[in-house]
Amino acid sequence: MKKTIIYLGVALAIVAITVFQLKKNKETTVNRVYQYDKAQAINVQAITLKLESFKNDISYTGTFEPNKETKVSADIQGRINAVLVDVGSTVRKGQALIQLDNSLLNLQLQSIEIQIEGLEADVKRYTVLANAEAIQGVQLEKTELALKSARVQKATIMEQINKTTITAPFSGIVTAKPTEEGAFAAPGIPLLQITDISSLKFTVNVPEKELRQFETNQQYTLSADAYPETVLWGKVTMTGSKANMGNSFPVQFSVKNTAGLEIKSGMFGNVLPTAIGMKNDHEKKLIIPASSIVGTNIQPQVYLIKNGKAMLQNITTSIRFQNKVQVSGGLTEGDVIITNGFINLFDGANVTISN
Repeated sequence: MKKTIIYLGVALAIVAITVFQLKKNKETTVNRVYQYDKAQAINVQAITLKLESFKNDISYTGTFEPNKETKVSADIQGRINAVLVDVGSTVRKGQALIQLDNSLLNLQLQSIEIQIEGLEADVKRYTVLANAEAIQGVQLEKTELALKSARVQKATIMEQINKTTITAPFSGIVTAKPTEEGAFAAPGIPLLQITDISSLKFTVNVPEKELRQFETNQQYTLSADAYPETVLWGKVTMTGSKANMGNSFPVQFSVKNTAGLEIKSGMFGNVLPTAIGMKNDHEKKLIIPASSIVGTNIQPQVYLIKNGKAMLQNITTSIRFQNKVQVSGGLTEGDVIITNGFINLFDGANVTISN
């Protein structure tokens, strides 16, 4: 019994020492860890909102592409006798570009023409004889059918001869020539590349919120980086229905090139989002720094300062340009918003404004 009391006392002593040590460790840890005082005022930077004249001079960068471009190939097989153009040559629609060997086809044409000549003579002779009932009518019919067949063969050979002259499908410039005289041509093998840059396509990627600035069939001012002094006009022909990885949409313009075709395929350029015939909007609006916006793209927010406290405010934005954002709802002139000092900031925090 005595031993039991001794063991129980030792156990209680160990428990007491353990509890004491744990409490001491907790106090030490609490003392070492920084405890933020939420009542302490946070030093921030802020601005007082005022209406500003808004002039949207932001431009969008894109690439010029040819209106039409194709690789020319032969419809029939044959050896190339002559390539009549070179890279850089300007060609017109229907102009001869390549001449294939057609000597065998010409011989076949001569042979069938001789055959047709003989059949035409037979038809005349058999017609006279059949009218005189000197021969059976079936013989005349067979000769007439043979003449029709020979004429079809002649038309087929002539069509093949015509296809030995490869012509330009549209007017443009020869931009590639992967073949030479003596090479063998076959259907599907590219022989020349023709590019039409008299009209161009210009494509830019526009963020979702700024897509409303471009309207189909409206004309806009463009320029090429290589010729910034040359003013071009582009009409919106297409707005993409699917966003890319950056959540932007392609907008395509149809652009007429200069008289000297100075704008080349692959050049970079810019377009202003103000349609020709429409003036820039100079009405005063609320403009805030983009860095002052917190929250999400779906629901942007800012911190308003009211009675010395930071208050989260939902806002509606319309146009983002460079490092600024136009606000269309949620704020009014005279509001004070926080632009810097967001560390430890929370809704309802006490704040002081630094100069």
